Amino acid sequence: MPKQAAPKQAVPVPSPRKKTPRETRATTPRTLAIDIGGSGLKALVLGPQGKALDERQRVKTPRPATPKAVLAALHALIKTLGDFERVSVGFPGVVDDGVTRTAPNLHPDWADFDLGAELHKMTKRPVRVLNDAGVQGFGVIEGKGVEMVLTLGTGMGCALYVDGKYVPNLELAHHPFHGKKTYEDYVGQAALERVGKKKWSKHVHKVLEQIQPIWNPRRIYLGGGNARLIDFELPKNVTVTDNVAGLLGGFALWKDEAVDE
Repeated sequence: MPKQAAPKQAVPVPSPRKKTPRETRATTPRTLAIDIGGSGLKALVLGPQGKALDERQRVKTPRPATPKAVLAALHALIKTLGDFERVSVGFPGVVDDGVTRTAPNLHPDWADFDLGAELHKMTKRPVRVLNDAGVQGFGVIEGKGVEMVLTLGTGMGCALYVDGKYVPNLELAHHPFHGKKTYEDYVGQAALERVGKKKWSKHVHKVLEQIQPIWNPRRIYLGGGNARLIDFELPKNVTVTDNVAGLLGGFALWKDEAVDE
């Protein structure tokens, strides 16, 4: 009988190599950045150097936009993203130590709502919450002199910085501006729908003319979903920014916990 070939021995599969502490530091901490808006909820995960690790995800803001409804929508949105170690949130209203005090374009139930604590319960991760315009500014400012951010969306957000330091909760949108109207009444989404793009753009121009000699900012950054509709030549110190800055700025909320190189 012919000799049978000896059975081949199985080649052992090497175990996955464990990451060294240095390699772990190079990939973490990852920041879940959330932007809560009057019309949309957006989120993405940022790497340890503040760059996006995935595509931005967006869902419509539920109506009525109660805390319970918004948190449920965020829970579903977060499931579509990768892992993270901490959470940054931009919120459209006054925020005090994670507690939302006002939310004029969401729902009255946000008054004195501990958003930071509720998101911590949901994610089991540390959470930091800031006014949404404030977060957006951290994604674009240069950190020199007086800089201002105006966001044009459902309402009008505003943030002020002095040498890179944020002045919290500047609610310029609700200050009287044109007769009995406020800035937000003049350039918010409702005004855009009422008067049309051309006239609305003129309103934005007047707002900039009003702000310049009062605040004398070195730079003004225009963000928000409606900033792209502006059709006049901007002053030299005014720039339209990408709307994703509202998420990228979330990395700066943790700048006091710098990553070792």
